[in-house]
Amino acid sequence: MSLAEDSPVHSSSSDDYAAILEAELDAASNSSGDSVEGAEEEESGAEENDDIGDFDLDHERVKRQKVELNPGIVNPQSSSSQGATSENIGSLCHRLRRKSVHILVFFAGMCMKCGLRADDDSGVALKYIDKNLRLANDEMTRLRDKDFKDLLFNRKKLYLVLDLDHTLLNSSRLTDITEEEAYLNNQRDSLPGEIVLLFCLSECSYFYGGSWILVLVSVLRPVLCSISLPHSFRILDTLKTSLFRLDRMHMMTKLRPYVHTFLEEASKLFEMYIYTMGERPYALEMADLLDPGNKYFHSRIIAQGDCTQKFQKGLDIVLGRESTVLILDDTEAVWKENKENLILMDRYHFFASSCKNFGFSHKSLSLLKTDESETDGALATVLKVLQQAHSLFFDKECKDNLEDRDVRQVLKTVRKEVLKDCKIVFTRVIPVNFTAEHHHLWRMAEQLGAICSTEVDHSVTHVVSGDAGTDKSRWAARENKFLVNPGWIEASNILWRKQPEEKFPVSPTRGKQ
Repeated sequence: MSLAEDSPVHSSSSDDYAAILEAELDAASNSSGDSVEGAEEEESGAEENDDIGDFDLDHERVKRQKVELNPGIVNPQSSSSQGATSENIGSLCHRLRRKSVHILVFFAGMCMKCGLRADDDSGVALKYIDKNLRLANDEMTRLRDKDFKDLLFNRKKLYLVLDLDHTLLNSSRLTDITEEEAYLNNQRDSLPGEIVLLFCLSECSYFYGGSWILVLVSVLRPVLCSISLPHSFRILDTLKTSLFRLDRMHMMTKLRPYVHTFLEEASKLFEMYIYTMGERPYALEMADLLDPGNKYFHSRIIAQGDCTQKFQKGLDIVLGRESTVLILDDTEAVWKENKENLILMDRYHFFASSCKNFGFSHKSLSLLKTDESETDGALATVLKVLQQAHSLFFDKECKDNLEDRDVRQVLKTVRKEVLKDCKIVFTRVIPVNFTAEHHHLWRMAEQLGAICSTEVDHSVTHVVSGDAGTDKSRWAARENKFLVNPGWIEASNILWRKQPEEKFPVSPTRGKQ
């Protein structure tokens, strides 16, 4: 995306962290109490004045740097409070130092206790909260441990990190929209036979008509969801409510079917982050489409410029223990350090340009004039997986300590249910002279709970074949065993349920094995 970089974050980002610092200050004040005051009384007046004077100089320098680093505001929602937020954090810096609270927080490269400069590569930069904020590793661990207990014991929630493109939505540049997709612009103007919605401030009325009239849909979506309509009045998640033309960004975006229901249900079980390799202005724009009421993500929106490694995503900047975090993403390669936390998503290719960019020759959903199923699509499927993982993690019948549980182990347990009771033999799939146990399909099948073998016997349930003419393939047909192509394992893996075998037939070719 050719979008502007270095856009400020939502104003709530720094506000959230300022609130954390306030809490730390109050806690420290209560715990230290008289001892702190006594210590202060023992200080000489001259020493105290010099100390405050030195700090005030550093404090003013921090504020001046903030003004210089934030000359403009891109996000209109943050313009009114960005300056005040920076002042809040700076003020807290002063108060924390006076109370002798050393919380290992660096702001604008300066320790918030002693005012000393920090190394550029020390600690963890939390740019998505504030681009000047950096926490020492010990402080990151302490905050994670503190939030861990509240999240698990009080709110019964885990963390969920969500990718944007091809996971929750699909975007295309307007210049890449093909002539065959030109109808999409018309779809935004009329949708015959559906409900016409007229909104007037807090009142909502509806009636049948020849076209849709939608006003402030993104703002009023929560209201729509709460309206009880007669059965004949059905508000469909059609292009009218899921397709957006963003002229100022020269883009068109299509939300994945079921995404709003998915976010609503997932938010009951998870504290959610957006984590995208897109630039921040794009991430914020997409967040507004997905979460117009700012109910789900708040300041937890991580973009490309916030990553600590180039072209890589990582949980090192997520304020949650890795043992409590699940990830939804369509690209495994960007999560090299956190693959065990990852649930790989089937890519959503609505626009023709999306298919083209990934080298697919088949038609996109837009060209086919269709879309994923609401009830059986990728998001509906993965929601069940998330609900199952959450249920197992908080299972009261488990005898181990809740703090010792690991969602990565839970995920492995859920995955092993997919192909349990299946015994698989491969033929014309694994290259000759290649160790079968090291082949990715063999390992994938075992991760899904299947038993893999090199030889057929009466216990084999499936023969995965690249050629219907091999001896093992003919044996499967003769013994009434399932004969499927390799896509059956891959589809079961990405959809987290065993797929109908008849949808993966094996084509006959010459040769034997």
